[in-house]
Amino acid sequence: MHTPEHPALALFSRLLAVPSPSGREERLAAVVRGVLDEQGDAHETDAAGNIIVRLAGRDPAARPMVLAAHMDEIAMVITGIDEDGRLRVDRSGGLYPVKLGEGPVEIVGDGDVVPGVLCMGSMHRADAASLQLTWQDVRVLTGLSAVQLRQAGVRTGSTAVPARFRCAPWTFGDEADPLVAAWTFDDRMGVVALVRLLEALRERSVTPAVPTLVCFTVHEEGGCHGAKVLAQRERPEVFIAVDGCPIAPGSGLALDGRPAVWSKDSGTHFDQRLVRALCSAARTAGTELYTPVHAAAASDATAVYAVGAADRVATIGHVRENSHGFEVARLSVFDNLLATLVQFVRAYRP
Repeated sequence: MHTPEHPALALFSRLLAVPSPSGREERLAAVVRGVLDEQGDAHETDAAGNIIVRLAGRDPAARPMVLAAHMDEIAMVITGIDEDGRLRVDRSGGLYPVKLGEGPVEIVGDGDVVPGVLCMGSMHRADAASLQLTWQDVRVLTGLSAVQLRQAGVRTGSTAVPARFRCAPWTFGDEADPLVAAWTFDDRMGVVALVRLLEALRERSVTPAVPTLVCFTVHEEGGCHGAKVLAQRERPEVFIAVDGCPIAPGSGLALDGRPAVWSKDSGTHFDQRLVRALCSAARTAGTELYTPVHAAAASDATAVYAVGAADRVATIGHVRENSHGFEVARLSVFDNLLATLVQFVRAYRP
């Protein structure tokens, strides 16, 4: 069943309606700015495309804290255009053919969005049962010639994403605490969490303990460029990425409504003082956090730490199944994440 009535899902559905591959976040950024305007949150956009909301802290002399969620999504990038108009593609971010299958896509070129269909060839072949497709085996059909594609603004370097009607959230399972699935939560649900955080702080008249920047960043999937530019300019003491937490093999994670704060990933061992503080905030808010170790994951916070642009970093978010595909989470995890963030921002002092 499709139920966008939950406040997180209603906003999520609105954000899912526009494509946002790395480097082409402008459509989603326009929606985010519109939502912030509706809420009355003053914001600015830097030259990289990051959106920033600055909140005063009870201690104005303290160094700032950044909470950031990225606006881009995993995608395909066009590597070549055949004379018959077929597009050759490769991944942008962590997208692989096995997660997509055949179906409609939207090509984000220099003009309007162009529709196409992802094709993986005939299965009428002797090796069909053992076939393992790579991006070299995949083409996008558009029905347009190479000349027509150029006229439509499609070129090598343009990007493509699954058609938006394939992405909408669905809820299923126990109606009292359902699961929700969509293509993908990463990281529009982080964006949703921070928009809802701003709303909750204002409605509850909460002033953060320290000056806080709530940020919506660009190009995480393509190298975390937006977060690095932001952190190197603002020099926060604390940088927290609000993202998802994949259920990797052996992680011990489950879809039980508990969010997670990463303890370690492929790039850094996160600041354990921050991990403990976030866990404490969660308990005060009436929930608990998982503290997983990821061997093959990274976030904006990882990249910020790598360039030395913040003293302490962390990554927190919802637990999700089917990472970088049609992802699944427990609906209650989004409210538990929000409650944790509100408590943390209210109370945390470095």
